[in-house]
Amino acid sequence: MRSSPVKIAAVLLASLLLAYQGGCSTNGFHAQSDDTKGASATAANGFAEWRRQMVDDQLRARGIVDPLVLAAMLKVPRHLFVPPGIVNSAYEDTALPLTLGQTISQPFIVAYMTQVLELKGGEKVLEIGTGSGYQAAVLAEIVKEVFTIEILPELAKHAEEVLASLGYKNIHFRTGDGYLGWPEPAPFDAIIVTAAPDHVPQPLVDQLKRGGRMIIPLGRIDQKLLVVEKGDTGITRRSTIPVRFVPMTGKAMQGPPR
Repeated sequence: MRSSPVKIAAVLLASLLLAYQGGCSTNGFHAQSDDTKGASATAANGFAEWRRQMVDDQLRARGIVDPLVLAAMLKVPRHLFVPPGIVNSAYEDTALPLTLGQTISQPFIVAYMTQVLELKGGEKVLEIGTGSGYQAAVLAEIVKEVFTIEILPELAKHAEEVLASLGYKNIHFRTGDGYLGWPEPAPFDAIIVTAAPDHVPQPLVDQLKRGGRMIIPLGRIDQKLLVVEKGDTGITRRSTIPVRFVPMTGKAMQGPPR
């Protein structure tokens, strides 16, 4: 039997209340009662079941077959990357709002974009648009190093704190304009862009390794995911599925160079 969102949300609330009401030890830390531990474990099990449902119903059923991607999506606790008020919607098949008008992409889009990169495990990947940090966590479960850039300092700080609390050591952070990429550690085996410009930023193409692949949403209104590959004979581009991402800001708003 599948647990309902209401039931799991209630268990989570009970867990938080129990933790708050637990006695304090002499060193200032809250002592966790057996009841608190039990409620926390029940909530964790509930979220794990939601992730299994998400992987089966939203990903496998819609063509996500890469075992590395499926394993990462099954492991990363998406509910820790969304605002507390919508935790019970964390594993639904939809994008969810963050602060400052930003969003966390729906699970299928995260998995699809990751799968398109055809990662094997030893790569160095650049992410443009850290946002909640969820996509960075999924990548970090697969590749050797993730370099992620966020233009909004508030989002960048929060994402870094969440990812640090989860123990990720292979994610590097920068606050700045992702249009310009991250020249120092370039070239990258793969680049993933999670905000939509109306043209492909040339600095990102330049920082892509030969044989590398970039996936980027393109367009202001009618958007599609574009796959850019850098081969021995030049750059190839192909459009895939329609999407809806927030616009890329910063230098991207100035339009392509003339």
